[in-house]
Amino acid sequence: MKWVTVISLIFLLNSARSWNLQRVARDAEHKSEIAHRYNDLKEETFKAVTMITFAQYLQRCSYEGLSKLVKDVVDLAQKCVANEDAPECAKPLPSIFLDEICQVEKLRDSYGAMADCCSKADPERNECFLSFKVSQPDFIQPYVRPAADVICQEYQDNRVSLLGHFVYTVARRNPFLYAPTILSLAADYEHALQTCCKESDINVCLDEKVAAIKQRAKKVSMKQEYACGILQKFGVRTFQAKKLAVLSQKYPKAPFSELVKILGDIKGIYKECCEGDMVECMDDRAELMTYICSKQDVFSSKIKECCERPVVERSQCIIEAEHDDKPEGLPSLVDKYIHDKEVCQRFEAGHDEFLSEFLYEYSRRHDEFSPQLILRVAKGYETLLEKCCKTDNPAECYANAVEDLNKHIKETQDVVKTNCELLNTHGEADFLKALLIRYTKKMPQVSTDTLLEIGKKMTHIGSKCCQLPEEKRMPCSEQYLSIVIQDMCKRQESIPINEQVSHCCSDSYASRRPCFTAMGVDTKYVPPPFDPEVFHFDDKLCSAPAAERETGQMKLLINLIKRKPQMTEEQIKTIADGFSAMVEKCCKEADKDTCFGDE
Repeated sequence: MKWVTVISLIFLLNSARSWNLQRVARDAEHKSEIAHRYNDLKEETFKAVTMITFAQYLQRCSYEGLSKLVKDVVDLAQKCVANEDAPECAKPLPSIFLDEICQVEKLRDSYGAMADCCSKADPERNECFLSFKVSQPDFIQPYVRPAADVICQEYQDNRVSLLGHFVYTVARRNPFLYAPTILSLAADYEHALQTCCKESDINVCLDEKVAAIKQRAKKVSMKQEYACGILQKFGVRTFQAKKLAVLSQKYPKAPFSELVKILGDIKGIYKECCEGDMVECMDDRAELMTYICSKQDVFSSKIKECCERPVVERSQCIIEAEHDDKPEGLPSLVDKYIHDKEVCQRFEAGHDEFLSEFLYEYSRRHDEFSPQLILRVAKGYETLLEKCCKTDNPAECYANAVEDLNKHIKETQDVVKTNCELLNTHGEADFLKALLIRYTKKMPQVSTDTLLEIGKKMTHIGSKCCQLPEEKRMPCSEQYLSIVIQDMCKRQESIPINEQVSHCCSDSYASRRPCFTAMGVDTKYVPPPFDPEVFHFDDKLCSAPAAERETGQMKLLINLIKRKPQMTEEQIKTIADGFSAMVEKCCKEADKDTCFGDE
């Protein structure tokens, strides 16, 4: 049995039972889900979240078009508040939204095959609609901000409408961004307007603040889409195992029982958010944050300022808050989990709880490790116990447990150290080249543009994480690399790359990164026939900007390795130097094209 299945089973059973009981109790207490949510969120927030929901499903629709759908749902909510017994008030919220979408006139004209989703029954209907969401919608024109005086006057005269348009604009461009986050960004935008509209140069002020908001939206959207991908690919058990590691690092003073208690709620909330059920996602996350804020002394000393904020701004603030200080004087885990004579008895008597508590105790002591590494260590510990507890002398068998588990730690530390040294010593350009060589050999089937894109993302991660203090480098780099790998694995599902990539993507969430690191040259790869056009150069190389010339050189490098994957580092360096010399020589010639042809 895989470790993530084992250690998460206790959470799955307890939290699923907890979540289902909450649902049953809530449904019994509230005859109408829509009335309950409307009462919880109040009119302005309910309207905003309803707009977010529709904008994320119907990304091509105008604000005015969606406003009509929003009005229909709000009218129904108000009707149900007045009379929960009305027949249409008993519908689940997701069904209400999807029914409204399926009644849109000429849905097929704008959305094509998406209209076929309406013929399916729930929940397949919702899964169908989710599959049509476009992460980076190129059909949406870039946003043009009105003149400074116009926008400030608009905010003063029509605050709700202005913020409604902002919410709509963000939601349709980020269809996987959770509603609580979008409303938090809207609050940031409102604070920016309140500040900048008092400044002498409004535009400069707004440019700076809006750029920061856009960057934050992009970063959070990427993380949230990643979380949904892990939940969908590896299931609730893996998702909750990772979440326990993250929560234990963030709230190291909180008792195990409290973290297990909120894990069930977190799982349910992510499920709602990932399934596009933004009204329930918003309401349930606000409820969870209210609970955490009511127990600040239990959870964290770092969330006081967040808990003083309005509900709309609170959740994202708490999620982004720094980790609490580690409790002083925590005893070594060696005595309890290795030297204790009762280890095997405790492991066999309460397998799930024993491993869950190990994960909690290990995570809260190691803020400097990535959650993925902690999962690998816990998996290693479980494997060791499964083997040793069957022997005549278990204590002797697992006497070297610390050394065995340290191998996982050393592998990850070495990867971070080696790559940061390479980047800091040779610079971004050479670091990118090294990555392109490495990953083109591992997966030469991937297109040149995609390999270059992946290489640039990894280089950006290196630049971001390697400048941090040493204790923050590993969590930073492995978390962001996991997101890049997840994106690549998602592409692999629709366009298979090779057996190695398929194995690394599917086998184990915790071991994905080490699996990719250890991946060798794809020996089954058959290079494409030589195509002279791929290696055609002309005088445009001389007039192109430096960045464009650099990109051309990187693409040449990738295409060479695709045709000769067994090339040595020395051969690659010789060709790269030759390319640079050719460009330098031919760009000085009068007849540049002839020179390039000859060379």
